[in-house]
Order: sequence, then structure tokens, then C-alpha cells
Amino acid sequence: MEESILTTLFLPLALAFIMMGMGLSLSIGDFKRIVVFPKAVVLGLVCQLVLLPILGFALVKAFSITGPLAVGVMIIAACPGGATSNLICHLSRGDTALSISLTAVSSFITVLTIPLIVNFAVDFFGEEGTVRLPWGQTVVQIFGITVLPVSIGMWLKHRKPELSRKADKPVRVISALFLALIIAAALLKERENVIEFFQLVGPVTLLLNLSSLAMGLGVGALFLLSRKQRLTLSIETGIQNGTLGILVAATLLKSPAMTIPSAIYSLIMFGTAVLVIFFGNRWLKSA
Repeated sequence: MEESILTTLFLPLALAFIMMGMGLSLSIGDFKRIVVFPKAVVLGLVCQLVLLPILGFALVKAFSITGPLAVGVMIIAACPGGATSNLICHLSRGDTALSISLTAVSSFITVLTIPLIVNFAVDFFGEEGTVRLPWGQTVVQIFGITVLPVSIGMWLKHRKPELSRKADKPVRVISALFLALIIAAALLKERENVIEFFQLVGPVTLLLNLSSLAMGLGVGALFLLSRKQRLTLSIETGIQNGTLGILVAATLLKSPAMTIPSAIYSLIMFGTAVLVIFFGNRWLKSA
């Protein structure tokens, strides 16, 4: 995914559209819920922003992955789930309000945490000459591509609730198509190396996905959350924002190889999401 109109224009606009669509489902009340169930929100944020990057780092070291692919794994570990995790939570019959609240809060916080985690990974795993993210510029760029569109979506929902309600489903469908196109473009660009890359990072991204799902479930059980909240923590920890990961790698770092872990993770994630939805419905029904 070399620098082109795809990475400089389409990819940022596609992600901004997806994030605006997420904003259409948010309200100020979603942020106020932190006061209603602070323990679940704090635990979710700790899982997403602290434990998940640590898990990603441990897996990269365990699998002896180096260079751009190692940085790519850390990038996806630094990008908590967006609208996709909210949808999966809803279909799994989890605590959708908690899911949306976690997504809303983490979307604002990751503007600051992504540059820190990614630059650490570049310094630790990157090869000589690898570009680092300029902190201030990156914060502004991620803010403009994520937080600003989410805020616009929330404003539209507040001012035009009926229009927002009607637009919600079409926007979700278009967002899913955008995500599919972005993943396809990343894999197409590296088509000569995809099989090799999949052999290298397929197992670690699958394990990252499954381990983070289990970690969220385990943390929720350890702190005696309800089954719905445990399932929600699992989904919010285990379902990452692949589109944002690809954007950070392709557009901000301009590294085709670093996009591959996010693209492969996204494909694996949709497969495991089906299992999560099935498990969630059976598990909560038996409660």
C-alpha cells in the first residue's frame, strides 16, 4: 500500500465516514454512564489501553517476529474496537450501552495513546530508517479522522434524530463495504507476499484475538461483573479497529508491510466474531 490517492485520500475519508457513522449511535448520555457503572468502564479501558498492548508485545516476542511485521502487530494492539465491536456486542446480546460507552471514551483517549505505543514499537522492533510518528502531528491527524467525525455524528443525532435514525443502517452497510475494500486493497498490494506474511503473522494475530477475548472475559469474572458485562468486556478487548490500524501503517507510517497484520487480523476477527455471537447468545440464555 504505497503512498497514493488510496492512502492519502480514500483511506482517511473512509475511516472518517465509518467514525461518523459510529457517532450517529452515540449521545452525551453514553459518556455519563461512566458515573453509573464506573467499575466496568475502568476495567474495560484498562484491558483495551494497557493489558492489550502488553499482550501484543508478549506475543510478538514469543513468536520472534521482528521489523515491520512486529510493529504492525503492535499497531493493531493499540487500536481498540470501533463500530464493529458495538454491532457484535448487540448481536451477542451483551451490554450494548456499556459497549458504546467504552468505544466512545477509548476513541478519545487513543488519540494520545496510539502515537506513544506505535513509536515505542518502532524504536524497539523497527529496522534502521523506519519512520516514527511525529507526536503532535499524529495527534492532530487521528483527532481529525476519528474524534471529529464522531463528534459530527453525535451532533447530527442530537439536531436531526429522525434523519440519523434513518441513516444509521445504510451508513453501517456502507462502512462494512469500505472496510472490506480497505482490507482487499492492503492484501492486493502485498499479494506476492501474502501467503508468507500469513504464515508469519496469521498465528500471532489469531492468538492475539482469542487471548484478548479470553482476557476481557477473565477480568470481568475476576471483578465479579455480570455475565452481560463480562461478555461486553471480552468483545471490546478482543475486537480491534482494523481500519484505523491500516491507516496508521499505510498513511501515517507509509509502510506497506506494517498494514498486513491489521488486514489479516480483520479477516480472522470476522471469523471469530461469528463464534462470539453464537457463544454469547447461548451463554446468556442459560443464565
